[in-house]
Amino acid sequence: MIRFQSRPLSRALYLYLLIFLSLIAARAAKAADKSRIRVEDYQIDAELLPQNHKLTARAVVKITALEDVSVASFQLNNSLRITKLVDAANKPLNPERNTQDSSVRFALNGGLAKGASTSIAFEYEGTLESPDDSPVQGLKLAYVGPDTTYLLYSGFWFPVSGYGINRFTSTVNVTVPAHMIAIGSGKQSLAATSLKKNAPANSKTYTFTWDRPSFPGTIIAGSFQEYKSDDAGIDLHVFFKPLHEKLAAQYAETAVKAFTYYVTQYGNAPSTTVKIVELPDDTIPSGWAPEIALLSSRSISEKVNYRMVANTLAHQWWGVSVSPASKDDWWINDGFARYSEARYVESAAGEAGLEEMVKDMSVGALAYDTVPLSTTAKLDYFSPEFQSVVTDKGAMILHMLRWLIGEPKYLKTMRDFSLQYAGKSASTDDFRKLAEQNYGEKLTWFFSQWLDSTGAPEFKTKYTVYRLGNNKGFRVVGQIDQDLDLFRMPVDLKIDTDGKTEQKRIEVVGTNSPFTIETFGRPRRIAVDPDNRVLTNSKEIKLRSSILRGQGMIQQGDLAGALGEFNKALEVNKNSSLGHYRIAEVFYLQRNYQAAANAYRESLNGDGEPRWTEVWSHLQLGKIFDTTGQRERAVNEYRQALQTNDNTAGALEEARKYMQKPFEREKAN
Repeated sequence: MIRFQSRPLSRALYLYLLIFLSLIAARAAKAADKSRIRVEDYQIDAELLPQNHKLTARAVVKITALEDVSVASFQLNNSLRITKLVDAANKPLNPERNTQDSSVRFALNGGLAKGASTSIAFEYEGTLESPDDSPVQGLKLAYVGPDTTYLLYSGFWFPVSGYGINRFTSTVNVTVPAHMIAIGSGKQSLAATSLKKNAPANSKTYTFTWDRPSFPGTIIAGSFQEYKSDDAGIDLHVFFKPLHEKLAAQYAETAVKAFTYYVTQYGNAPSTTVKIVELPDDTIPSGWAPEIALLSSRSISEKVNYRMVANTLAHQWWGVSVSPASKDDWWINDGFARYSEARYVESAAGEAGLEEMVKDMSVGALAYDTVPLSTTAKLDYFSPEFQSVVTDKGAMILHMLRWLIGEPKYLKTMRDFSLQYAGKSASTDDFRKLAEQNYGEKLTWFFSQWLDSTGAPEFKTKYTVYRLGNNKGFRVVGQIDQDLDLFRMPVDLKIDTDGKTEQKRIEVVGTNSPFTIETFGRPRRIAVDPDNRVLTNSKEIKLRSSILRGQGMIQQGDLAGALGEFNKALEVNKNSSLGHYRIAEVFYLQRNYQAAANAYRESLNGDGEPRWTEVWSHLQLGKIFDTTGQRERAVNEYRQALQTNDNTAGALEEARKYMQKPFEREKAN
């Protein structure tokens, strides 16, 4: 339910920062797999006092026992203190706190028999201002403030059990100051007079009712400009701050295109209401909830980030509608949304757009490919490994399945899966069975290879060309080599000849797969898997994987480890502009300005890939010169940045800003 974006938009940060919601989910899901209760419904009354950053709430939680139970466990934000906890008979319960996993445990009076249901009432309050007690330390997921309040489901602002797995219904009454707008999931009503007797007089209460089991519970409140659209029958609302008000129509148009595309792919969404909401930059770059797509301020610009919009909206199908049955099935959420994003990019930008996304997904799939996708519960859930495997390897499995069974059968499988499991949890086996049914053959080998194993092949070819008599052309006899003994996958061969280009599908089985091809023109070059249908570990992937791992280490504060990974990338390609740029970033973080400047120069003298390294190298050099009191040289670098005409991640706006006023770096703590 959270997606992150870097600036500049690097694949490394883009993937690494993508992790947090699913990592929160995974930690909570660890408890969920052991949980012996299922939450059915929440009735929540919450009051916000933004000036004091305070939340006061009461939550009545209906639970059902999955087996005989004597103890119940929930997650609740560590900043919140339980003031009263009673059972359905109004008898007190005694909660015990574990701040390590934000959990609250308590014995049930008399226990609860399997299949029986009861209700528990929590009363609690606290100050939600700092990220210190967040489920992910240092990342604010629940905040009450005067400009914008965000209470994300992932922030555990209400007692949660089975995060991301346990589907539930809810009614949330939230009291806010009269000048604020509140946004939530489901049917909405508004009372001018607060429902709470002791609430401030100048307040109002919103009620949000979601009556189909899913994952509601995200509330946003603040001062917004609302833009409405009913194009294509979608009840679309865009809630942007005044600074971005003029961009609302563009984002609405993009959202309509992505939403209607997914309808054609997967059938109707759970709701035709969509609320695109701007978040401040001190929290997640993007996220989702039923009917809601969240975008951070920094991700909103004149050039619409349609990939982020598409991914966030895809979760209305993969997450809101169909959700994973367990931690090991988490790719059904994030992997399916990621490949849905890729499919939309393909529809909007063609084959070139899809090719770029496949490269990105391949890097993520292989950067931390140490544990099989089917056993992700074994991973350290607050590590980049989890999301790397779940999101990008999951997406690549769908990409390869599409190639294997063909477009019509793939589309039917995805639509059938979406419709059959709408409003339900689903497992990997459920998906495999549908794919086999539509394909007409068993796919055990395919799912076992990509879900139960690690690694990917690196294809190499060797061949000999023979001339056939009587001008009948040429025969190519060769073999495809790769180092995975159990590997099996159909692969295309593209043969460039003096005449037309020819293509043939080869079944690659084991480490050596022979082939014989006859062509009319003399073969000049043979390419294996030219359209990137199969997940492979190429030289480029190895380089970018090292960079991604380095970026992950930066986020964890391991700058020495990050430098090691970036230098590994340069061992693959010493002229990598991206490798040198990332090394420069580390030196810049260390305030080693001479070393940083040298590395930025190396980036400018490198291979120029990706293109944005040029503008950002000039921009960063300008900042270094300003920091070291060399204003004239700084202005020259900003001028060169402007001359690139590359506005990736707002580079040109920054260059113009510092042309007018020197950059000043914050003092180190």
